[in-house]
Amino acid sequence: MKVLKPALIAGLILYIQTATSQPIQKIVPAAERTKEYFPQLKNKRVALLGNQTSMIGNIHLLDTLIHSEIIVKKIFCPEHGFRGNIEAGEKVKTTVDSATKIRIISLYGKHFKPKSSELSDIDIVVMDIQDVGVRFYTYLSTLQYMMEACAENNKELIILDRPNPNSFYIDGPVLNLKYKSFVGLHPVPIVYGMTIGEYALMINGEKWLKNNLPCKLKVIPCLNYSHNSRYELPVRPSPNLINMHSIYLYPSLALFEGTSINVGRGTTFPFQTFGHPQLKNADFTYTPKGSKESPNPLHQDMVCYGIDLRKFNLPDSDKFTLQWLIFAYKNFPDKKEFFNAFFYNLSGNGELIEQIKHGLSEEEIKKSWKEGIDKFKLIRKKYLIYTDL
Repeated sequence: MKVLKPALIAGLILYIQTATSQPIQKIVPAAERTKEYFPQLKNKRVALLGNQTSMIGNIHLLDTLIHSEIIVKKIFCPEHGFRGNIEAGEKVKTTVDSATKIRIISLYGKHFKPKSSELSDIDIVVMDIQDVGVRFYTYLSTLQYMMEACAENNKELIILDRPNPNSFYIDGPVLNLKYKSFVGLHPVPIVYGMTIGEYALMINGEKWLKNNLPCKLKVIPCLNYSHNSRYELPVRPSPNLINMHSIYLYPSLALFEGTSINVGRGTTFPFQTFGHPQLKNADFTYTPKGSKESPNPLHQDMVCYGIDLRKFNLPDSDKFTLQWLIFAYKNFPDKKEFFNAFFYNLSGNGELIEQIKHGLSEEEIKKSWKEGIDKFKLIRKKYLIYTDL
């Protein structure tokens, strides 16, 4: 066998790297593509549906619109508020933005859907919110009700699309509409693999709006994005999703919100652990404390025994799993006190509780979802803007 000289080997490696490497193109969220939507907003009365994620680089979209002399009449905001600093479940009050003195109308509290009177002086609504691609993350419900209001009042909705950090797979039970609520309005899996723009197209196309009315909808797409892309969020999407680890774990751990288990709320690592004062076979302890992000966490000031998921390196823990839920149930002392009624809304069905109680494995449970997921994938495919999985 002929042995290549080191210099030739180095040259060959360099050639292969040069020949096969592709330049990595930066993903560009739609908000940054101002030339694509600013002309449509000129001389129009605009409402912004957004929050702290509505950014163009380091500048808020609202400031950019005002600086560009676009007439922003009012702001609508979802759960967690316009500045994203209100804890999950806390009512968001209608108020005034301190920086611009523009009225902020809450869509999480007294009402979820804009009133006709709140849209009467508006021509176009612009929506720019970073979603995380999970059915029970409530921004999808805000989208549904805004689309309904726009359809009923003949207003146009422009969605500035953003990448979905969990769009590289699809998993979880499809929602049974018997259990629909503000944490799940549509028959989709827990992880559905679509951007919020694609999802809006699906809402329109599948006639999920009230009275089957279509919303006058325009989606401004991202650039250089596909459903295989791994996108690092530059801003927290909500107070307790503090990093990518928590965002990847969120689909699995948020199911604990329908149980007696704490998911790290009241710690510096929310949605990266779970525990309970009486959980057995744990390898980690922590004590939830009240904080700005979690004023009244479950089991506040009590030592919780659980599992520290920060030690599980990505990508090993970046997809939806039932293993932690099954583990916690098996090691919980009083099985009757484990689940609460909210779990049905989060899981979207009545079977998962029974499957876990009867000791089915994760593999067995996931097999029962396959038919529903396969049907959903056919629906989903019709509305994709970006290269698929």
